[in-house]
Amino acid sequence: MTIETIKALKIKIYQPQAHYRVPFSYQRRHTYPLPPYSTVIGLVANVLGIKNLPGQEEPCVKENCDCFYHKLQQIKIGVCGNFRYKSTEYTWLRNLGKDSHLKRFRTVDNRVVAGHIEHIGGQIPCWIDVLNDVRILIYLHHHDDTFLDEIKQNFKNPINKSSILHMGRAEDWIVIEDLKEVFLKSDEINGNYKHFFWIPERIFGIENGKEFEKINGLVYNLTTFYKIKDGARSFEYIKAKLNDGNLGDIHTYFDFEEEIPVFFSDLEGDKNE
Repeated sequence: MTIETIKALKIKIYQPQAHYRVPFSYQRRHTYPLPPYSTVIGLVANVLGIKNLPGQEEPCVKENCDCFYHKLQQIKIGVCGNFRYKSTEYTWLRNLGKDSHLKRFRTVDNRVVAGHIEHIGGQIPCWIDVLNDVRILIYLHHHDDTFLDEIKQNFKNPINKSSILHMGRAEDWIVIEDLKEVFLKSDEINGNYKHFFWIPERIFGIENGKEFEKINGLVYNLTTFYKIKDGARSFEYIKAKLNDGNLGDIHTYFDFEEEIPVFFSDLEGDKNE
């Protein structure tokens, strides 16, 4: 069943530079043109002060809890944006593993090479793709309007943040250009909207049937929420298409102020652990 009008929190973000790493890209680190859902979730968790706790798989392990973390798991997210150009940085990455140190310095207690004292560990060259002049639009919907207001107030005055507000790498700081509640209407769209879009297989609020198959784009399994298992992050995934803005004869929500469609991901209804 389609919900004709939906309330959302719109967050318009500018980043001078950003890198949204494609998983399993190493010596050449590729970037998505948009932050994946897990990156957006991380930003919201940061501003709300949601943190992982030692010895727990999740920030809160209680059942039927009304905390920010459990409410965040019910969030619906729409993401689109663009960037001016992409560049590639050449840098060195350090590996602090014992084997890497021994390969470089031969013994554990040595740090001298050719008469110069160096950092511990080893290092490898790496190319990192970086987006420049990035503008991202994030839309958040939740059945609890008070929770959306909490997110809004914390973005306005981020006194609970865990770290500097960033999206991507720790150095990819964000500038909030606009932050407000909007009402989006269901409409049929057709045109080139000149933004990249994440279009999830299961779109919240839209009875879209086979719309996903009609949309052009590269298919990805995007990370969403995660649990800590054996010291590593174990993610949940959602299938989504990366679309370049060419869309036609599709029903979805529309922001008439920005003149762009919005595709809300249903993270509860379409996840695969």
